[in-house]
Amino acid sequence: MVTAITIITFLPIAMQKLVTESDRQLTARALSTPLLVGAKGSSLDLVMNTIYFQSEPMETITMAESFRIDASNLADAIPVYARFKARGHPIIGTALEYFEFRNLSLQEGRLFAILGDCVVGAKVAEGLDLKPGDSLLSSPESLFDLAGIYPLKMNVAGVLNISHTPDDEAVFVDLKTAWVIEGLGHGHQDLAKVEDPQILLNQDKNTYTASAKLLHYTEITRENINSFHFHGDQSNFPITAVIAVPHDQKSGALLRGRYLAKNETSQIVRPIDVIEELIETIFEIKHVLDAVLIAVSIATVLSLVLVIMLSLRLRHREMETMFKLGCSRWKITGLLSSEISIILLVSFGLASVISILTSIFANEILFTFII
Repeated sequence: MVTAITIITFLPIAMQKLVTESDRQLTARALSTPLLVGAKGSSLDLVMNTIYFQSEPMETITMAESFRIDASNLADAIPVYARFKARGHPIIGTALEYFEFRNLSLQEGRLFAILGDCVVGAKVAEGLDLKPGDSLLSSPESLFDLAGIYPLKMNVAGVLNISHTPDDEAVFVDLKTAWVIEGLGHGHQDLAKVEDPQILLNQDKNTYTASAKLLHYTEITRENINSFHFHGDQSNFPITAVIAVPHDQKSGALLRGRYLAKNETSQIVRPIDVIEELIETIFEIKHVLDAVLIAVSIATVLSLVLVIMLSLRLRHREMETMFKLGCSRWKITGLLSSEISIILLVSFGLASVISILTSIFANEILFTFII
């Protein structure tokens, strides 16, 4: 009875607290991000992938989109490439401006400075027991990688202070490091120094043809960093989104207008608009859950009344004995009422304690199980 009453009392309080806190967290993160530019498609996926690092990898745009926003002189562009993971944590390729934009500070170490560096969030460092100087391997996208892209061993350059945001669960790298993980950049043996004919198949002036036996590096060190290079125009390299920070409200409106053309291949969204639609959906679901909870509560109360009535029937001889010993009917009623009151007080006390704990750890609950 105590367990049933505690749960039925706690659930509506906990649901209200978590919905309110999730509303606050989602809204705060979205409000701090003025505009997002990404591939045309689901605006919700774009927001969830870029701001919360939650959705599956989405269609990419090119780095040229970031250059386009910078060239407009209407906003500052912060490119984001959120596709890969390292031991279950998202790897976010971005620029150094991201840390200032999100007000992220270092707990120890430094920000990424050279190819292969990474900066980890506070919860990543805690969960994986990482500190500056340690290494972290990127995870392959599939067990059978036909493209021959190997996991990159990254150097942990720094650890961020806890921010109670999705940034705590992320691994941040420079965009070029993210492109190396994808295989767009690589380092290998210096072909000019290779003499093995099984590796060097052909040499024509400054052109070398190598076989599949050529050793590709999967770790960037001071000794081999100069061998890493990229093929192709980097303006055509992929990113998943661009965070656009307008200089003022008018600049933001003008920038949004530039993405209204029918032949435009990218979309621009205000994250707060997308999140408000999501929150409306959450509250509609909550209304349904409230109705279900009311029905369950009524059924529970009726069950408790039935249990009490059956208990009184079973204790009929006990009450007759008490009456014969001299207890009045009011005294017996008072004793039974005291028992029920104790059960209710214990249940409400437990529900209050659990509710307080839920309020204290609401952030952790949300980021672990919901957001």
